[in-house]
Amino acid sequence: MTSNTVNESRTMRKTFIVVCLMALSLVPFRVAEAQQPKSYRIGIIMPGGPFYEAVSGLKNGLKELGLEEGKQFTLIIQDTKGDTTLAGDAARNFEREKVDLLYALPSSVIAAAKAATQQTPIVFGIGTDPVVMGLVDSFAKPGGRLTGVHFLVGDLTAKRLEILKEMCPKLLGVLTFYNPAKQVAMRSANLGREEAERSGLKFLERHVKSVEELRQALQELKAGETPAFFYTPDATVLSQAQLIIDTARAKRFATMFQEQSLVDKGALASYGQSYHEIGRLSAKYVRKVLSGTSPRDLRIETFDDVELVINLKTAKELGLTIPPNVLARANKVIK
Repeated sequence: MTSNTVNESRTMRKTFIVVCLMALSLVPFRVAEAQQPKSYRIGIIMPGGPFYEAVSGLKNGLKELGLEEGKQFTLIIQDTKGDTTLAGDAARNFEREKVDLLYALPSSVIAAAKAATQQTPIVFGIGTDPVVMGLVDSFAKPGGRLTGVHFLVGDLTAKRLEILKEMCPKLLGVLTFYNPAKQVAMRSANLGREEAERSGLKFLERHVKSVEELRQALQELKAGETPAFFYTPDATVLSQAQLIIDTARAKRFATMFQEQSLVDKGALASYGQSYHEIGRLSAKYVRKVLSGTSPRDLRIETFDDVELVINLKTAKELGLTIPPNVLARANKVIK
């Protein structure tokens, strides 16, 4: 064997060894790259106002499940600002952008999102029966692209009014705003009207079909003329909850809602659930769907943890003394 042949052989062996070492050195990086978790994009559609509490709860719930915002998931929020007609367009845009999942609430937004999309899975927070609305087949087997958390709103209407009457024994009537074209709002208004008649209260109804109409109606209210505001489930109205609270405090009338965070913001009382908790409970559905489980196989959970919250500071501003027996039943009292 000539010296040139030997040198060429040694060079080839060295080159082979270097290539092998380089290939081996890349393995950890390729493994690490393969192990990097996918960052999911979640489109959120809601009417604003206290519904942001549900978004906050969703973030916290996903964090509790080990998903970090900005790394494992990104939330893209579409606030319709109380205009339900925008929900369908928002859902179509999200599907066009190929988000991994939609999170929607309440019922009017959910229905619009379902009708506007074909493939994107939807996790919801809904305050009425999704089976009756035709959104799913059943609670046990939703059977389609939708699943999530069901909570009580309309079903609590009569009890909510009963408690308001107990809190304000001298109350003669209540004022409520809602859009009669919305099925859930109309059904709840009927329940409120029946309870008002039973309790000897006047049930003053103002029909509003937009945020602009609601704002105009609030401006026209005169101090001392309004007995009390009573919430009838309507997403457009609830999106303007803070405006209603501020108007009520300025014109001195009580307010009764169903969402707890609004009492912290100045409402007299609420009887219902926490939107933050509804969002937190929704997180487990979001994680399962993102992990590959079909919504059709995820049983819908009913969240029925109802609480009474009272703001004594607001009561004092209004010159109200809440009866001791009502205070004793409150789950939370703000002083």
